[in-house]
Amino acid sequence: MTTGSGRRNPELTPTVLVGERASFVAVKVTPATVPPAQSLPASSRTPTWLGMGAVVVGASILGLSAIFVKWAVAGGATPLTVGTYRLLFALPGAYWLARRENGLGAGRGRLWAILAGVFFFCDVWGWHTAMGLTSAANATFIVGGLCPIWVALFSVLALGLRYRWLGWLGQGLGLAGALILALARGARVGDGQGEAISILASFCYAGFTLSLGRSRQTLQARQAMLWFTLSSFICFALASAAAGHALAGFSSRAWLSLVGLGLVVHLLAWLLNSWGLGHVDTAFGALGLQGQQVATLFLAAWLLAEPIRPLGLVGGALIVAGIVAVAFSPKR
Repeated sequence: MTTGSGRRNPELTPTVLVGERASFVAVKVTPATVPPAQSLPASSRTPTWLGMGAVVVGASILGLSAIFVKWAVAGGATPLTVGTYRLLFALPGAYWLARRENGLGAGRGRLWAILAGVFFFCDVWGWHTAMGLTSAANATFIVGGLCPIWVALFSVLALGLRYRWLGWLGQGLGLAGALILALARGARVGDGQGEAISILASFCYAGFTLSLGRSRQTLQARQAMLWFTLSSFICFALASAAAGHALAGFSSRAWLSLVGLGLVVHLLAWLLNSWGLGHVDTAFGALGLQGQQVATLFLAAWLLAEPIRPLGLVGGALIVAGIVAVAFSPKR
């Protein structure tokens, strides 16, 4: 394993490769081998259920994202400017939190976090583009529903992780739940363009999840969040400038929504997700992120007065059942 300075630490022994990250057990750690300025993630000392709990709570907060975006767009913002301001408002807090870790992080962890930010930009941009070519429910199902499948397949084929039947059952339940939830929200098939873009976006979402989990090998959650936020902000700002989209003239509710996206959805939710992904199997965490769809179902009913249909409740229950099944599935 490498420390923040990029040097290998012979005092740490890899034990189990899970998802895109290796869990390490400290055999002997002294102040001479681990500088206090770059503490190592203590994934081996954190119960898996606690890490997954952070992912589920963070994903639930992410359920506010669609609502804030809808209000911001209705107030005059474009999807690109929404992404730009979301990350801009989150950056000062992300920098302040990372500084409290006695360093901003370095080495390969930083590079993986920067790559995660690029994937995040591609995922969100592709999702927004797809929603203009097919139904929002259909695009959301494809992006959110397929991501855990890609992560699980990559973990099995490239990293050697093996799921038992209960794990694959959980993945199937999660996919079925996402499909039923999308149908309950009016998913429909377009001419194929939106669906194709959504599939590409789902690969980007999987790449983001894997890269963020990999960065957590050597970076603390706050450090990883800073670098993926910064790189994603640069991508959104350049794309927004190239498209010539207006950066002002929005309604008051749109500005409040943009602030909420930055401070609540991005800073708080992704801090929890980043921390949680450092303590669980990445494929398990990717399935936990589907909790966003369940949360959106209830938040939209509360804030947008959208009806909750029985079919939607069935889909949400299947997603939760899938998360529980993967949680109790032994891996080897």
